[in-house]
Amino acid sequence: MSMKVLSVSIGQAQALQCSGREVMSAICKVPQFGPVPVSTLGLQGDEQVDQSVHGGQAKAIYAYPVEHYEFWQTVRAQAKVSEWQQALPHGFVGENLSITGLLEADAYIGDVLRFPDCELVVSSPREPCFKFNARMGFNQAVKMMMKSGWCGFYLSVRRGGSIEAGQNFELIAGSREVHIAELFESLSKRKT
Repeated sequence: MSMKVLSVSIGQAQALQCSGREVMSAICKVPQFGPVPVSTLGLQGDEQVDQSVHGGQAKAIYAYPVEHYEFWQTVRAQAKVSEWQQALPHGFVGENLSITGLLEADAYIGDVLRFPDCELVVSSPREPCFKFNARMGFNQAVKMMMKSGWCGFYLSVRRGGSIEAGQNFELIAGSREVHIAELFESLSKRKT
C-alpha cells in the first residue's frame, strides 16, 4: 500500500466549549488547497495555543491515519452526537496531515517521512487532552483514544519546504527501537 497525504490542514485559535467553560484551542483544522509552506515550527498559518503540549520543534506537525476515521464515526453515532451522520472531514481529529498507509505500529520514533519537497521525522505519539472530548462531542473520546491506541503522531521538521494534499511520501527507517503504538501504550499505563 502506498503512503499518501490526503489532506493538509491548519487551525486558528478560537473559543471552544469544554465542560461548561470556554477555552482557546486550534484543534478545529481546515483543509488547505495547494502547497502549504513548512518551516521548523510547522505549517504556515497553523496556530498552537498550548505549546507545553502541542507545537514547538518536536511537535511541529500532527499526522493522523484516516484508517481510524470509521471508528470515530461509529463511536460518535453510539454516543448520539448531534451531527454524527455527517462524514468527518479531514483535519477533524485535529491533525495537520490526514494520511493513509502508515499506522502507529509501523511508525517508529526517528523514522523519516520524505515528501517531494520536505522531510519530517516521527517524534512522539499524541496524548489527548480534555479538548479532544469537546471536539469529538462526547466525554469519553479521550478514553476511547487511550484504549484504542489510535493516537496518530507528531513530526518534527528535518527539511522545510512545502507539502500538499495528494502527495505520496516515502518512509526512511530510523533506528526502529520503539514504535508509536508501543510508546503510547506505555504512556497510557502511566496515566491510569
